[in-house]
Amino acid sequence: MIIESNILADSISNGAIDLAGLSAWEEQTRFLGIKLINTLDLAELILRFVFNSLVVLLVVHKLYSRNSQRKDFYFSYLAISIIIFMMCFLLNNVKLELGFALGLFAIFGIIRYRTDAIPIKEMTYLFIVIGISVLNALSNKKVSYTELLFTNTAILAGLWLLEKRLELKQEGSVKLIYEKIDNIHAEKEEILLRDLSERTGIDIKRYEISKIDFLRDTAELTLFFNVNGNHNTHT
Repeated sequence: MIIESNILADSISNGAIDLAGLSAWEEQTRFLGIKLINTLDLAELILRFVFNSLVVLLVVHKLYSRNSQRKDFYFSYLAISIIIFMMCFLLNNVKLELGFALGLFAIFGIIRYRTDAIPIKEMTYLFIVIGISVLNALSNKKVSYTELLFTNTAILAGLWLLEKRLELKQEGSVKLIYEKIDNIHAEKEEILLRDLSERTGIDIKRYEISKIDFLRDTAELTLFFNVNGNHNTHT
């Protein structure tokens, strides 16, 4: 027993010496005053990046993509997650921390892509992806890996509950120009809805009239429907 204890103590001592030697080598190996490598920080970066990527991939691929007909945000979510994580992790040592994180939320809260307005559900998932990336990158040593794992698991469980169990409906919309101007009348609403449903194949929940052009006998309409109930419909 004494021999085994001595062997264990020697192993620990040798390991400490190796780490000390590695740290000394890293301090000496510099280019323009900057370390070429920091082994411990690099290992933490890789571990956190892999963990964050798996969580975001589960959110985007397993939860969002399978419960939404919108596939055009798939690339954006993954790309934004990567850049936000890397930016937060590498700038964490600059002591920006909470203020920097809140600034990111503020910036992305006012950003609108120069295409169509981002729907509410897609914007919510964008906020979730950014939040997960910031959380996994900026959590310091006061937050244990168990706490970090529990937090990410709780987020995934909450999203799964909302998507699967509560079966929340996602509302989609489509714009069109309607030529039967006679049906644009309060007393002919049922006729209008029936005609639109037959011609589009969409189970229309409501509609909005954006513009009426009596000169050309046309009207611009926006049709709203539940995406979950129209699997063959693309917005």
